[in-house]
Amino acid sequence: MRQVLVCYNRIFLKAQENLMLYEDEDDFFMGSPKSKFFDILFHANQDLVKMKLLQIVDRYSAMEILLEKQFGIDALEGLISTVLMDETDSVVEHNNDLFISTMGEILTQNE
Repeated sequence: MRQVLVCYNRIFLKAQENLMLYEDEDDFFMGSPKSKFFDILFHANQDLVKMKLLQIVDRYSAMEILLEKQFGIDALEGLISTVLMDETDSVVEHNNDLFISTMGEILTQNE
């Protein structure tokens, strides 16, 4: 099962990398939310970017602590693996929402 997940993740990441090769770097409206997110991370005020990334890490840690308390560490790892395999589209959609909202917050504060 774990080998299948690792293989699937490699295929998924490779497909995303291939899609990014065809994006027009000069056109703001072209490209994926992920590629634009990284563009902004590298070009915005670095203190602001660090602060926002630390907020994301703090939020992630808080959610992980809550879930560990509710399900236990071992069960949580299994649940995460299941969601990553079974709900890939939802995960990608949620990631894109996070990329877009974070970009908006950084750009708003960067002015």
